[in-house]
Amino acid sequence: MKMKQWKSAGIWICLVLMIMTAPGGAFAAQAAESGAGQNLSSAKKGVQEPFKIKVVDAETGRGIPLVELKTTNNILYYTDSAGVVAFSEPGLMDQPVFFHLSSHGYDIPADMFGNRGQAVQIMPGGMITIEMNRVNIAERLYRITGQGIYRDSMLLGLGAPIQEPLINGLVMGQDSVQTITYKDKLYWFWGDTDRPAYPLGNFRVTGATSQMPQNGGLDPDAGVNLDYFTKEDGFVKSLVPQLPDGAGIAWVFGLMTAKDSAGHERLLAGYSTHNPGLSAFGILAFNDNIKEFEQVVQFPSKDDWRHPGGQATYYEENGAGYWLFTEHRMPNLRVSASYDAIIDYTQYESFTALTPGTTYNGAQTSLERDTNGQLVWGWKKNTPPLKQDQEKELIRLGVIQAADLHYYQLKDADTGEEVQISSSSVEWNDYRQRYVMIGQQLQGKTSVLGEIWYAEAPAPQGPWTHAKKIVTHNNYTFYNVAQHKNFNKDGGRVIYFEGTFTNTFTNHVATPRYNYNQVMYKLDLANPKLGLTPVQGKNGQ
Repeated sequence: MKMKQWKSAGIWICLVLMIMTAPGGAFAAQAAESGAGQNLSSAKKGVQEPFKIKVVDAETGRGIPLVELKTTNNILYYTDSAGVVAFSEPGLMDQPVFFHLSSHGYDIPADMFGNRGQAVQIMPGGMITIEMNRVNIAERLYRITGQGIYRDSMLLGLGAPIQEPLINGLVMGQDSVQTITYKDKLYWFWGDTDRPAYPLGNFRVTGATSQMPQNGGLDPDAGVNLDYFTKEDGFVKSLVPQLPDGAGIAWVFGLMTAKDSAGHERLLAGYSTHNPGLSAFGILAFNDNIKEFEQVVQFPSKDDWRHPGGQATYYEENGAGYWLFTEHRMPNLRVSASYDAIIDYTQYESFTALTPGTTYNGAQTSLERDTNGQLVWGWKKNTPPLKQDQEKELIRLGVIQAADLHYYQLKDADTGEEVQISSSSVEWNDYRQRYVMIGQQLQGKTSVLGEIWYAEAPAPQGPWTHAKKIVTHNNYTFYNVAQHKNFNKDGGRVIYFEGTFTNTFTNHVATPRYNYNQVMYKLDLANPKLGLTPVQGKNGQ
């Protein structure tokens, strides 16, 4: 090679080496990884200590989960379950950054241009606390399931109150919880469950246990340590094996306990299978040895109203024990709390005003009345319940008169407007000396299935007449709410409930990490915003 060619090649080699060893070049990065080039500043390498942003409830000072922070160029961040964001955005450090703030059921005052947010001076390693005003009467506490529950807190080195703050059982998302106390533990079961490895996960029930708060479990204000039933690969196992109907999807609901013929306490559940449409209903029993449900019986017809669904609660009436279900949106289905009755579909009763043995039939509906012409509401076998919309239609048709007692016509306590319930959870409350309902509204003003209401009644079947909104969502779904009576505090004055936070049934973009997961709330029944009438002998009366 000629000298001129060598000079030219040498120049190109030098240029390449200069580029490759410059800050950010491949050789420079390689040198930094190997320990060389440590004199480069973290700023030049684009790695800086995060800035901590904490968003808190102005009333309680507690961090608010699920707050969206949006920059002026539409970068989105969401607070973790401690209300924290670890902000480390290249190009936006060491300068003021404006964040638009928004969160379902929380608010912040708008400036003169209508912007709701705050400008923050970002400094690596610094922090700021921002307050938001709670619109909800109930307070959002934390996310229970999914990946990254305390992601930002861990990035900031703050730690977390739960044992698995980043991912547990390889669960990315879980749908619709059912819980029950069994063998001195709290058992948890969910429907469809997402995983990291593939868009399709487990569609045949997943489960976990946790310690009761009084037996070493966490304070419900702090969180829940879930011990999942898992497979060898670490992902949650299917708890319902293939059933005779051959359907690919199985769900459980209406959890119950009862003693079998040998006197052993059994954990029972209603089930449905789908392929993808509804295939069958029946009863399963949990096998404590293999940690799976086994079929006890399949009910004759998938279209029959007699099957335990929704949330279940135990109660006693006239010295007899019953399991009560919210399968038909309201608590109007029950069965005697015995093993033999639970597995026999003919033993299920509905609370209804229909003439025994008849069904709803519009204007020709046959209603049972006493000798004074008054409706006879009661628990009846072989007679389906009257649903809320059916009762409303009978009122419109004049079949039920204004003087009749209407059990399921909930009204907004503030406006008198109708509140139609899509699903509910009912439990006895010692503090209120009444049955308490946490109900999900159908077709609310701000969301189709995201408005949550509080109501109470002297008996589990009602009458349910007035309700107060306690949680709201803006075009987002929060469905299949469940009360946690085992978490109640101060004699039932403080109650806890959760639901599935999802963009299903909306056109909203899914919220990262939170979507299709369970979120916990607490409600103080002494909160004057509820407007509850004091109960004699309670509430300091």
